[in-house]
Amino acid sequence: MERHIMTREHPLVSVIIPSYNRSEVLRLCLDAVAAQTYPHIEVIVVDDCGTEDAAHVAASRGATVIRTRVNGGPTPARNLGAEHATGEILFFLDADIALDPDAVENAVRILRADPRLGALGGILRPESLLTQSRAAQYRALQMHRWWMPAHRPTLELHASVLAVPAKVFAEVGPFDPRLRETVSSDYRVRVTRSYTVKLSDAVRGRKDHDATVPTILRKVFRRARLSALDWREGETPGDSVPRAVGGVLLLAAVPALALPKVAGRAGALVPPALVAAAVALDAGTHRFAYAQRGAAFGLYFSGVHLAVTFTGALGGAVGVAQRFALARLDRLARLAAQE
Repeated sequence: MERHIMTREHPLVSVIIPSYNRSEVLRLCLDAVAAQTYPHIEVIVVDDCGTEDAAHVAASRGATVIRTRVNGGPTPARNLGAEHATGEILFFLDADIALDPDAVENAVRILRADPRLGALGGILRPESLLTQSRAAQYRALQMHRWWMPAHRPTLELHASVLAVPAKVFAEVGPFDPRLRETVSSDYRVRVTRSYTVKLSDAVRGRKDHDATVPTILRKVFRRARLSALDWREGETPGDSVPRAVGGVLLLAAVPALALPKVAGRAGALVPPALVAAAVALDAGTHRFAYAQRGAAFGLYFSGVHLAVTFTGALGGAVGVAQRFALARLDRLARLAAQE
């Protein structure tokens, strides 16, 4: 098939930013875009029916502002922004991320160097942008290492920092607005049918993270549950398997707490053994936190990380159960319709 070719030495880049309130963070995002070393940029901010002055903030910084008709979340907002973009490269960026000054320039260079490359994902720095609570610092380290690894082979992409040639986006089609937490995985699968994809630590930014552990846990549970509901074959990256197994082991440790009543002292060894095995499966993440922030914060990190891993596994288990229940109800409904 025909591969995409950049028609200009310095192609125009459309930075597309879905925004919903959080105008103080949007300012930092837009200031970082304005400070890019690559000069050929148009900025499109899609205001998703926010109630704050985000649209005014964006307009005052020279961005083209588009407003959605209804609040539909970042996926429809990204698609709407792409419809209004005129650049040869679409750079999708979440409003709570401030790019490094050379991020766009590096993205253009990498995409121009490889005509087979259909999507280029960026990574998050291990520091929070604005919020500096201990929970936010935990999340920054965890997402840098766990969600957006820079030095491991992976096909995982995230639409929050993603550069796509406009011709590829037109060919592959927009992000699927029906999906909730597997949008990026679905898009990766569709792109890789014809092109390669890549993550690069040359395209980096700092994200503003949630301030409290309960907020993080609620989001982790919700995302894991919805991901299990929306999952399609081929969407789960291979390097997430050890993490998933670790979560299952942590889930198993809860009912194993009753083993001492049945198996005595031998049974009492099972729960800590399961927890230790879960930690070992994600040992690199724990070591990274200790190396970055020292032992005191490392202990805090490990405690929160176990809670996050357990919560993600629990959300996934609930999602799987809901998926099977919905499938069974669907089969019963089809059988009833045939009678």
